[in-house]
Amino acid sequence: MSLEERAKATAKNLEGKAQEAAAEITGDPKDKAEGKAKQAESEVSHGIEDVKDNVKKKLD
Repeated sequence: MSLEERAKATAKNLEGKAQEAAAEITGDPKDKAEGKAKQAESEVSHGIEDVKDNVKKKLD
């Protein structure tokens, strides 16, 4: 996984956590759901990049 892609995914995860935490304070269920979705998107991105890394290792 490139360092840039890892940083983007981590930033998305942190953004989602912050949005979810803010929604807990405000009580906004839409923001909470969006925060959780961003975190899930980050996990998927990490998973895809991990697969790419594993394939690259096997080919090298």
